[in-house]
Amino acid sequence: MRQRLDITDVEAQTKIRAKYLRALENEDFGMLPGPTFVKSFLRTYAEFLGLDPHLLVEEYRVRYDPRDESELTPFARPPRGRQRRRPPRRPTWLPVAAAVIAILAVLLILGLTGDSSDEPSTSTTTTTSASAKKKVAAAKRRAEARRRKRARERAAARKPKTVKLRISPAGPTYVCVDKGEGTPVVYENTLSAPKSWTAKHLRINLGRREVQITANGKRVRVPAGSDPIGYDFRPNSTRVITGTRPCG
Repeated sequence: MRQRLDITDVEAQTKIRAKYLRALENEDFGMLPGPTFVKSFLRTYAEFLGLDPHLLVEEYRVRYDPRDESELTPFARPPRGRQRRRPPRRPTWLPVAAAVIAILAVLLILGLTGDSSDEPSTSTTTTTSASAKKKVAAAKRRAEARRRKRARERAAARKPKTVKLRISPAGPTYVCVDKGEGTPVVYENTLSAPKSWTAKHLRINLGRREVQITANGKRVRVPAGSDPIGYDFRPNSTRVITGTRPCG
């Protein structure tokens, strides 16, 4: 997991079937053919991962590999009065034959897990990799769609529902404020100090343009000039009034 390896890639590199690799990781050694193959697969897998194979094999021997029967069962003392029977002598060629059979068995297993599955494993690995790439791409697209949806929802939640208007005149200025065409006048007077209003819709009429206007915290640019000017403010828009202004 730290090396970000996929089990199919490890199978292709080590020629050890994925089910045996999982059995090694889960210490389910009963899934493997026998102790000899467990040790061989442990060495191969450990070397592939850059671990110490001798340490893993030794730990397996201590914890799981059964010892020889002669080490576990003590020799019984012969009863008195009877002659002690001498154990039969093993032929000298027997250990050599056993070693040859073990080597042949290992080669056979490696051949079954390696050569016999080269072509199918290659095609299966290719198919699996293509399918995995498609799944990853689809998951990325879904994640991106969810991210965009959340961004739209956050943007919609951040959109103001009202207009907070603040007017700061440079000098005494005539100001008229209403909440839309045809609505009663909210304020009409000569303004000498900053003043604020909040509503869903506001319109203003300024006698002089030497003022500073902010709508929802954003500065509104007032072009220079000597003529009166009017503005229409909504939560997400600001425009100059070209028709009849408040109190006009």
